[in-house]
Amino acid sequence: MFEPLFNYLELFQKIPLQDKEAICQNIECKKVKEGEILLQEGKLAKELLFICKGVLKIVSISDKGNEVIHFFLSENQFCTILKSFTESTVSTDSIQAACDSEIIVFQKDRLHALYNTLPYFKNLLDNITKQALLNKITLRNSYIGEDATTRYQKFIVQQSNIALRVSQTDIASYLGITKQSLSRIKKNKP
Repeated sequence: MFEPLFNYLELFQKIPLQDKEAICQNIECKKVKEGEILLQEGKLAKELLFICKGVLKIVSISDKGNEVIHFFLSENQFCTILKSFTESTVSTDSIQAACDSEIIVFQKDRLHALYNTLPYFKNLLDNITKQALLNKITLRNSYIGEDATTRYQKFIVQQSNIALRVSQTDIASYLGITKQSLSRIKKNKP
């Protein structure tokens, strides 16, 4: 199950076999069920997750008590609440499985030990994280100022691999519309 991780990392940098072995000794594979909470809002993020299969969502609860989905993340993406993970602050968001998923877990303390053993590994993950943040911002910005129908159409095109695997309730939350509005939009699409 570690193969997807190394295939992805090696898109950025070749990793020697002995380094792969060191990494494998410091990570664990985990299968999670849809709805399982991997990080609860109000807790410290102590894990960096790599998604081998499935979809995770970054979620918060609005002042009105509604679930708000900020991001979906899928295969070959890392996931954590970065501010909480890097600054050891309480997370204002949760991480939850949007569908059954398979992930690789880097515990924060073991990851820091890996950084000491493999100094290049921190730079590698930092560069990947920076690029991922830019991609997420670009994606979310593409929805700003658009009406609900256009946001849905963009979502279907830009994130089709996710649209087919998550609930309609999750899609509506992500797009900032009600489930009923989403049903109307889907019914009226050309």
